[in-house]
Amino acid sequence: MKSRLPIRTVFTPQLISNPSIKSIIPIGSWWEFEQYRKGKLIDRWEQKNVNTTEGLNHLLNVGFHGATAITPWYMGLFEDNYTPLIGDTYAIPGFTESSAYTEAARPEYVEAAATAKVITNSANKATFTINATKTIYGAFLCGGGTAPTTKGDAAGGGTLFAASKFATAKGVVSGDILMVVCSITLADV
Repeated sequence: MKSRLPIRTVFTPQLISNPSIKSIIPIGSWWEFEQYRKGKLIDRWEQKNVNTTEGLNHLLNVGFHGATAITPWYMGLFEDNYTPLIGDTYAIPGFTESSAYTEAARPEYVEAAATAKVITNSANKATFTINATKTIYGAFLCGGGTAPTTKGDAAGGGTLFAASKFATAKGVVSGDILMVVCSITLADV
């Protein structure tokens, strides 16, 4: 005896009224730090950071809207226990910049051309020669405005691109050297 199983396939067409393609381009910064005392490396650490809305808007406006690029960028240190936020700006950074280093101005961020979706100053680390006993909590990347090289300038109309709070605050003494690398990437960090 033969048995028949009822097998039936039904195809139902569907109209996709709002198709969407989502593309996510993550942008991040990876920071590397070295602390030297009397010529000897005493600490080395690395970590992520916060890229500010102000900095990302600048990046988009230069890349797609014809805005003027900032050149050069500068690096700085901050000396209060503050966790940077995406809403921080150059005018209102949320932290207190440290000027406790012998260099006359903020060190320039001297980056190499981007390769493999990364731009970095690893070949020319920003150097801070400390001239006081302090606790340093983090570093930042800024540029533009009327006085971007000036330590402590917040009124010059510049752009705060990124800031990084150390996982552990670092005690420094006169003569210590802090070396800072900031790598900006269009990939997950």
